[in-house]
Amino acid sequence: MVAWRDCSVALGEVLLDVEQVVAVLELATVGVEAPSTGARTEREAGPARFAGEGYLDLVPLSPAVHPADRESMSRDVVNGAVDARVGHEGTRIDLDDLTKRYRVGEVDVTALDGINLHVDDAAFVAIVGPSGCGKTTLLNMIGALDTPTSGSVRVAGIDVSAASQAERSTLRRHRVSFVFQTFNLFPALTALENVQFGADAAGRDAVADRAHTALEKVGLGERMRHFPHQLSGGEQQRVAIARALASDNPILLADEPTGELDFRTGVQILEVLEAQAREGMTVLIVTHNREISRVADRVIELSSGRVVSDGPPEGGPARISEL
Repeated sequence: MVAWRDCSVALGEVLLDVEQVVAVLELATVGVEAPSTGARTEREAGPARFAGEGYLDLVPLSPAVHPADRESMSRDVVNGAVDARVGHEGTRIDLDDLTKRYRVGEVDVTALDGINLHVDDAAFVAIVGPSGCGKTTLLNMIGALDTPTSGSVRVAGIDVSAASQAERSTLRRHRVSFVFQTFNLFPALTALENVQFGADAAGRDAVADRAHTALEKVGLGERMRHFPHQLSGGEQQRVAIARALASDNPILLADEPTGELDFRTGVQILEVLEAQAREGMTVLIVTHNREISRVADRVIELSSGRVVSDGPPEGGPARISEL
């Protein structure tokens, strides 16, 4: 067990009083979009209680559906957007008529506009689109980091849009792992301790072994004892990815996971993420890089908060070695 009391970051119990608090495993200081203004704010979230009364009794996950067995998706055009419904029994992620609006001064900004999206188990999905099209907001909705203005979000059979704060917290810890663009590593913890913390917060056993294995997978076996300030931006990003892997949650949401990486390392990370999907994890990555999206089973393109295309990459999924 890592000596968390030695961490200089405030880790005391924090009573979360705002639904839109964005946390890394409920314990990092991160930027969130305030629902009333759309502005970036800073919130500090501590480990709080990781068990206790009031937490959701999560339902078991449905058996994984192999990509080859999925039915072809219907893509009816509704109001100029794609209605990306799969409708499989056992679908892990269901977004129905999802809309998110922010008030910025006197202007209402629509970040997501009537999204209908269903993602099966064991999927490897890339979400692409220009800056400001709603990609990160979409991940935040799926990961229970934000709530919709209207519509519904169901993750692993749980109605996230209607869940309590405690239920959303439990979902984030035990069902969804995040890789944020800003890494959100604890500066006073080594790479190993940061990853170990993630596994520990998710309630996993053998957290030290899990952390070692995850760091080895991302090529940081020789850098485990280094602190974040001793690592390059790309190495810090790989620590954040390792933390998500060590938590071993069934859904992994990654916002630009290769953005800080050189080509060779980026390919290595894609191989790790693809392997997770093949083993039954649902992996959604946001990327501006169309080349990266070619290796996904499914590419969802957003524009102005709407799904404008959805299906396999043009020409079919590419092998990573073909990039």
